[in-house]
Amino acid sequence: MRSSAEGFAPARTALAGNPSDGYGGAVLAVTLEGLGARAVASDAEALSVSPESELVRATAARCSSPARIEWSTNVPAHVGLGGSSAIVVAVLRALEPQLSPKDLALRAHAVEREDLGIPGGRQDQLVQAHGGLVLMDFSDDPKGSVERLDSALLPPLVVVWRAQAGEHSGIAHADLRSRYRRGDMAALAALAHEAAAALRAGDRAGFARAVHESYLHRAAMVALQPQHVEMIETARAAGAAANYSGSGGAIVAVCEDLGHRDRVTAALRGLGCGVLSVPA
Repeated sequence: MRSSAEGFAPARTALAGNPSDGYGGAVLAVTLEGLGARAVASDAEALSVSPESELVRATAARCSSPARIEWSTNVPAHVGLGGSSAIVVAVLRALEPQLSPKDLALRAHAVEREDLGIPGGRQDQLVQAHGGLVLMDFSDDPKGSVERLDSALLPPLVVVWRAQAGEHSGIAHADLRSRYRRGDMAALAALAHEAAAALRAGDRAGFARAVHESYLHRAAMVALQPQHVEMIETARAAGAAANYSGSGGAIVAVCEDLGHRDRVTAALRGLGCGVLSVPA
Protein backbone atom coordinates (compact mmCIF):
# COMPACT_ATOMS: atom_id res chain seq x y z
CA MET A 1 0.00 0.00 0.00
CA ARG A 2 1.13 3.54 -0.69
CA SER A 3 1.55 6.02 2.20
CA SER A 4 -2.01 7.15 1.53
CA ALA A 5 -4.54 5.83 -0.98
CA GLU A 6 -8.22 6.43 -1.64
CA GLY A 7 -10.91 4.06 -2.86
CA PHE A 8 -14.47 4.67 -4.03
CA ALA A 9 -17.28 2.26 -4.85
CA PRO A 10 -20.75 3.24 -6.07
CA ALA A 11 -24.08 1.83 -5.03
CA ARG A 12 -25.87 -0.34 -7.57
CA THR A 13 -29.34 -1.24 -8.70
CA ALA A 14 -30.36 -4.49 -10.28
CA LEU A 15 -32.53 -4.05 -13.36
CA ALA A 16 -33.65 -7.54 -14.37
CA GLY A 17 -33.01 -11.13 -13.32
CA ASN A 18 -32.57 -10.48 -9.61
CA PRO A 19 -32.41 -12.29 -7.23
CA SER A 20 -31.22 -15.26 -9.30
CA ASP A 21 -27.50 -14.40 -9.02
CA GLY A 22 -26.96 -16.65 -6.00
CA TYR A 23 -28.61 -19.61 -7.69
CA GLY A 24 -26.93 -20.10 -11.05
CA GLY A 25 -28.95 -17.36 -12.74
CA ALA A 26 -28.17 -14.04 -14.38
CA VAL A 27 -28.65 -10.37 -13.48
CA LEU A 28 -28.42 -7.11 -15.38
CA ALA A 29 -27.38 -4.26 -13.07
CA VAL A 30 -25.90 -0.78 -13.20
CA THR A 31 -23.81 1.25 -10.75
CA LEU A 32 -25.14 4.50 -9.29
CA GLU A 33 -22.41 7.12 -9.22
CA GLY A 34 -24.54 9.52 -7.16
CA LEU A 35 -24.40 7.18 -4.17
CA GLY A 36 -21.33 5.41 -2.86
CA ALA A 37 -18.73 4.68 -0.22
CA ARG A 38 -15.29 6.23 0.07
CA ALA A 39 -12.25 5.09 2.04
CA VAL A 40 -8.81 6.57 2.68
CA ALA A 41 -6.06 4.24 3.92
CA SER A 42 -2.78 5.52 5.39
CA ASP A 43 0.27 3.63 6.60
CA ALA A 44 0.15 2.80 10.30
CA GLU A 45 1.80 0.45 12.77
CA ALA A 46 -1.55 -1.01 13.79
CA LEU A 47 -5.02 -1.12 12.32
CA SER A 48 -7.37 1.72 13.26
CA VAL A 49 -10.80 2.37 11.79
CA SER A 50 -12.75 5.63 11.87
CA PRO A 51 -15.68 5.52 12.34
CA GLU A 52 -15.59 2.08 13.95
CA SER A 53 -16.96 -0.66 11.69
CA GLU A 54 -16.94 -4.45 11.86
CA LEU A 55 -17.31 -4.49 8.08
CA VAL A 56 -14.19 -2.37 7.56
CA ARG A 57 -12.18 -4.37 10.10
CA ALA A 58 -13.12 -7.64 8.41
CA THR A 59 -12.07 -6.18 5.06
CA ALA A 60 -8.71 -5.02 6.44
CA ALA A 61 -8.12 -8.46 7.94
CA ARG A 62 -8.03 -9.85 4.41
CA CYS A 63 -5.09 -7.57 3.60
CA SER A 64 -1.55 -7.90 4.87
CA SER A 65 -0.55 -4.34 5.76
CA PRO A 66 -1.87 -2.55 8.88
CA ALA A 67 -3.38 0.84 8.14
CA ARG A 68 -5.40 3.73 9.44
CA ILE A 69 -8.69 3.63 7.54
CA GLU A 70 -11.15 6.49 7.38
CA TRP A 71 -14.38 5.83 5.53
CA SER A 72 -17.78 7.32 4.76
CA THR A 73 -20.89 6.42 2.78
CA ASN A 74 -24.08 8.07 1.60
CA VAL A 75 -25.74 4.81 0.50
CA PRO A 76 -28.98 4.27 2.44
CA ALA A 77 -28.59 1.19 4.64
CA HIS A 78 -30.64 -2.00 4.31
CA VAL A 79 -32.62 -0.97 1.24
CA GLY A 80 -30.98 -3.24 -1.33
CA LEU A 81 -28.61 -0.80 -3.07
CA GLY A 82 -25.40 -2.69 -2.28
CA GLY A 83 -24.41 -0.45 0.61
CA SER A 84 -22.33 -2.96 2.56
CA SER A 85 -20.47 -4.22 -0.51
CA ALA A 86 -19.76 -0.62 -1.56
CA ILE A 87 -17.95 -0.09 1.74
CA VAL A 88 -15.96 -3.31 1.33
CA VAL A 89 -14.99 -2.57 -2.28
CA ALA A 90 -14.00 1.01 -1.44
CA VAL A 91 -11.76 -0.16 1.43
CA LEU A 92 -10.17 -2.86 -0.73
CA ARG A 93 -9.46 -0.31 -3.47
CA ALA A 94 -7.70 1.88 -0.93
CA LEU A 95 -5.71 -0.97 0.61
CA GLU A 96 -4.93 -3.00 -2.54
CA PRO A 97 -5.35 -0.78 -5.61
CA GLN A 98 -3.57 -3.33 -7.80
CA LEU A 99 -6.43 -5.84 -7.60
CA SER A 100 -8.10 -6.65 -10.92
CA PRO A 101 -11.91 -6.26 -11.06
CA LYS A 102 -12.28 -10.05 -10.92
CA ASP A 103 -10.03 -10.42 -7.88
CA LEU A 104 -11.57 -7.38 -6.22
CA ALA A 105 -15.04 -8.90 -6.55
CA LEU A 106 -13.88 -12.27 -5.22
CA ARG A 107 -12.14 -10.69 -2.23
CA ALA A 108 -15.14 -8.52 -1.40
CA HIS A 109 -17.50 -11.48 -1.71
CA ALA A 110 -15.34 -13.52 0.66
CA VAL A 111 -15.40 -10.75 3.28
CA GLU A 112 -19.18 -10.49 3.31
CA ARG A 113 -20.24 -14.09 2.77
CA GLU A 114 -17.43 -16.10 4.42
CA ASP A 115 -16.04 -13.82 7.11
CA LEU A 116 -19.22 -12.05 8.21
CA GLY A 117 -21.94 -14.46 7.09
CA ILE A 118 -23.97 -11.80 5.27
CA PRO A 119 -26.37 -13.64 2.93
CA GLY A 120 -26.69 -12.77 -0.74
CA GLY A 121 -25.49 -13.53 -4.23
CA ARG A 122 -22.55 -12.19 -6.21
CA GLN A 123 -24.02 -9.38 -8.28
CA ASP A 124 -23.14 -6.56 -5.84
CA GLN A 125 -19.42 -7.15 -5.76
CA LEU A 126 -19.15 -7.91 -9.47
CA VAL A 127 -20.97 -4.85 -10.77
CA GLN A 128 -19.24 -2.56 -8.26
CA ALA A 129 -15.83 -3.94 -9.17
CA HIS A 130 -16.42 -3.57 -12.93
CA GLY A 131 -18.59 -0.45 -12.90
CA GLY A 132 -21.28 0.76 -15.30
CA LEU A 133 -23.93 -1.43 -16.92
CA VAL A 134 -23.08 -5.10 -16.46
CA LEU A 135 -24.71 -8.37 -17.46
CA MET A 136 -23.60 -11.13 -15.08
CA ASP A 137 -24.24 -14.81 -15.79
CA PHE A 138 -23.66 -17.55 -13.21
CA SER A 139 -24.96 -20.56 -15.12
CA ASP A 140 -21.58 -22.00 -16.15
CA ASP A 141 -19.27 -20.36 -13.62
CA PRO A 142 -20.61 -19.79 -10.07
CA LYS A 143 -18.18 -16.86 -9.78
CA GLY A 144 -19.87 -15.24 -12.75
CA SER A 145 -19.04 -14.22 -16.29
CA VAL A 146 -19.30 -10.51 -17.02
CA GLU A 147 -20.35 -8.54 -20.09
CA ARG A 148 -20.13 -4.77 -19.90
CA LEU A 149 -22.67 -2.82 -21.94
CA ASP A 150 -22.75 0.86 -22.81
CA SER A 151 -24.72 2.68 -20.11
CA ALA A 152 -25.90 5.13 -22.78
CA LEU A 153 -28.22 2.36 -24.00
CA LEU A 154 -30.37 2.79 -20.90
CA PRO A 155 -33.50 4.93 -20.90
CA PRO A 156 -33.88 7.44 -18.05
CA LEU A 157 -34.21 5.69 -14.69
CA VAL A 158 -35.37 6.69 -11.23
CA VAL A 159 -34.02 4.85 -8.19
CA VAL A 160 -36.24 5.30 -5.15
CA TRP A 161 -35.90 4.15 -1.55
CA ARG A 162 -37.69 4.23 1.75
CA ALA A 163 -35.12 4.06 4.53
CA GLN A 164 -37.78 3.27 7.11
CA ALA A 165 -38.96 0.31 5.04
CA GLY A 166 -35.59 -1.36 4.66
CA GLU A 167 -34.95 -4.91 5.79
CA HIS A 168 -31.87 -7.06 6.34
CA SER A 169 -30.90 -9.01 3.22
CA GLY A 170 -31.17 -12.27 5.15
CA ILE A 171 -34.95 -11.89 5.29
CA ALA A 172 -35.30 -11.51 1.53
CA HIS A 173 -32.96 -14.43 0.83
CA ALA A 174 -34.46 -16.81 3.39
CA ASP A 175 -36.78 -18.75 1.07
CA LEU A 176 -34.92 -18.44 -2.20
CA ARG A 177 -33.11 -21.77 -2.09
CA SER A 178 -36.40 -23.69 -2.09
CA ARG A 179 -37.47 -21.60 -5.08
CA TYR A 180 -34.21 -22.50 -6.82
CA ARG A 181 -34.91 -26.19 -6.29
CA ARG A 182 -38.33 -25.66 -7.89
CA GLY A 183 -36.72 -24.14 -10.96
CA ASP A 184 -38.07 -20.62 -10.50
CA MET A 185 -34.68 -18.95 -11.01
CA ALA A 186 -34.29 -20.02 -14.66
CA ALA A 187 -37.08 -17.72 -15.78
CA LEU A 188 -35.49 -14.79 -13.94
CA ALA A 189 -32.12 -15.49 -15.54
CA ALA A 190 -33.74 -15.48 -18.99
CA LEU A 191 -35.22 -12.04 -18.24
CA ALA A 192 -31.77 -10.62 -17.54
CA HIS A 193 -30.61 -11.75 -20.97
CA GLU A 194 -33.82 -10.48 -22.58
CA ALA A 195 -33.31 -7.07 -20.98
CA ALA A 196 -29.71 -6.87 -22.23
CA ALA A 197 -30.69 -8.01 -25.73
CA ALA A 198 -33.45 -5.40 -25.86
CA LEU A 199 -31.00 -2.63 -24.93
CA ARG A 200 -28.53 -3.76 -27.59
CA ALA A 201 -31.35 -3.65 -30.17
CA GLY A 202 -32.56 -0.24 -29.06
CA ASP A 203 -35.85 -1.79 -27.94
CA ARG A 204 -36.66 0.21 -24.83
CA ALA A 205 -40.18 -1.20 -24.62
CA GLY A 206 -38.75 -4.73 -24.57
CA PHE A 207 -36.28 -3.70 -21.87
CA ALA A 208 -39.10 -2.24 -19.76
CA ARG A 209 -41.10 -5.47 -20.12
CA ALA A 210 -38.16 -7.56 -18.88
CA VAL A 211 -37.75 -5.24 -15.88
CA HIS A 212 -41.45 -5.47 -14.98
CA GLU A 213 -41.61 -9.23 -15.50
CA SER A 214 -38.64 -9.62 -13.15
CA TYR A 215 -40.77 -7.95 -10.49
CA LEU A 216 -43.74 -10.19 -11.28
CA HIS A 217 -41.59 -13.30 -10.87
CA ARG A 218 -40.31 -12.02 -7.55
CA ALA A 219 -43.85 -11.33 -6.37
CA ALA A 220 -44.82 -14.90 -7.24
CA MET A 221 -41.81 -16.31 -5.37
CA VAL A 222 -41.79 -14.53 -2.00
CA ALA A 223 -44.07 -12.42 0.19
CA LEU A 224 -43.42 -8.71 -0.40
CA GLN A 225 -43.70 -5.87 2.09
CA PRO A 226 -46.67 -3.59 1.37
CA GLN A 227 -44.49 -0.46 1.64
CA HIS A 228 -42.21 -1.82 -1.08
CA VAL A 229 -45.12 -2.81 -3.29
CA GLU A 230 -46.63 0.66 -2.90
CA MET A 231 -43.53 2.18 -4.49
CA ILE A 232 -43.80 -0.23 -7.43
CA GLU A 233 -47.50 0.46 -7.88
CA THR A 234 -46.97 4.22 -7.70
CA ALA A 235 -44.32 4.03 -10.41
CA ARG A 236 -46.60 1.82 -12.51
CA ALA A 237 -49.51 4.23 -12.08
CA ALA A 238 -47.25 6.97 -13.43
CA GLY A 239 -46.55 4.84 -16.54
CA ALA A 240 -43.15 3.39 -15.59
CA ALA A 241 -41.98 -0.21 -15.47
CA ALA A 242 -40.43 -1.02 -12.10
CA ASN A 243 -38.53 -3.69 -10.21
CA TYR A 244 -36.85 -4.13 -6.87
CA SER A 245 -33.29 -2.77 -6.80
CA GLY A 246 -32.15 -5.55 -4.50
CA SER A 247 -33.26 -7.21 -1.30
CA GLY A 248 -35.95 -4.66 -0.44
CA GLY A 249 -36.61 -1.03 0.42
CA ALA A 250 -35.58 0.41 -2.96
CA ILE A 251 -36.94 0.13 -6.48
CA VAL A 252 -35.85 1.21 -9.96
CA ALA A 253 -38.37 2.75 -12.36
CA VAL A 254 -37.85 2.78 -16.14
CA CYS A 255 -39.05 5.97 -17.84
CA GLU A 256 -39.76 6.85 -21.46
CA ASP A 257 -37.93 10.19 -21.54
CA LEU A 258 -36.75 12.98 -19.26
CA GLY A 259 -40.19 14.57 -19.02
CA HIS A 260 -41.70 11.25 -18.02
CA ARG A 261 -38.94 10.81 -15.46
CA ASP A 262 -39.91 14.14 -13.88
CA ARG A 263 -43.52 12.96 -13.54
CA VAL A 264 -42.52 9.60 -12.09
CA THR A 265 -40.15 11.32 -9.67
CA ALA A 266 -42.87 13.68 -8.48
CA ALA A 267 -45.26 10.79 -7.87
CA LEU A 268 -42.70 8.87 -5.84
CA ARG A 269 -41.58 11.89 -3.87
CA GLY A 270 -45.21 12.14 -2.80
CA LEU A 271 -44.65 8.94 -0.82
CA GLY A 272 -41.78 10.57 1.07
CA CYS A 273 -39.13 8.54 -0.75
CA GLY A 274 -35.51 9.34 -1.42
CA VAL A 275 -34.93 9.68 -5.15
CA LEU A 276 -31.90 9.45 -7.46
CA SER A 277 -32.16 10.18 -11.18
CA VAL A 278 -30.03 8.07 -13.56
CA PRO A 279 -28.30 9.61 -15.37
CA ALA A 280 -28.18 12.61 -13.05
